[in-house]
Amino acid sequence: MNEMKNRVQLIGNVGNEPEIKTLETGKKLAHLTIATNDYYKNEKGERVQQTEWHRVTAWGKVAEIIEKYVVKGKEVAVEGKLTHRTYDDKNGEKRYVTEVVVNDILLLSK
Repeated sequence: MNEMKNRVQLIGNVGNEPEIKTLETGKKLAHLTIATNDYYKNEKGERVQQTEWHRVTAWGKVAEIIEKYVVKGKEVAVEGKLTHRTYDDKNGEKRYVTEVVVNDILLLSK
């Protein structure tokens, strides 16, 4: 049950070309966004689509898979954990980031 405390599963479409970095150690790092869609009916009974954008980070082997096979628009399923971090931007302002750190990816579209 402990492994379910911070677990995220998303199925969506990749919103940008993945950004891949190779660190000095040779380890790969991938950043991308994934769009998920939800639907509801408004007061008039019309179907409305709501799109949510998720920041995604992957390391190591998963980043290598993303580098080789994932492109903008591809449908993927990811599983990982939700993380929060802060950093100071180039102007010295504190920025807050929420992202999914992926430990598994499944390529769904051709």
